[in-house]
Amino acid sequence: MLWHTSRFHIDLSRPRVMGIVNVTPDSFSDGGSHDDAAAACRHCDCLLAEGADILDIGGESTRPGARTPSTDDELGRVLPVLRHAVSLGVPVSVDTSR
Repeated sequence: MLWHTSRFHIDLSRPRVMGIVNVTPDSFSDGGSHDDAAAACRHCDCLLAEGADILDIGGESTRPGARTPSTDDELGRVLPVLRHAVSLGVPVSVDTSR
């Protein structure tokens, strides 16, 4: 079975690993350790080196009580990391509620 996207044909005959990149200061899963673009880009590189097939980038925390960032803040967090991830030549998803 193949998953067809505009840029990739992903073979789903085996499990695929999605690496999560939370670019938020208040992430409950990583404690905000990748909340700036440079750290998040390094995390992308590490995830791929460790075997991730796909990168998922999020700029809005979903932890209970989290403040919703403005659209400009979310774009400012996500776009530099998205550009880096796309340059790596792997499938990328963006986790957003907008």
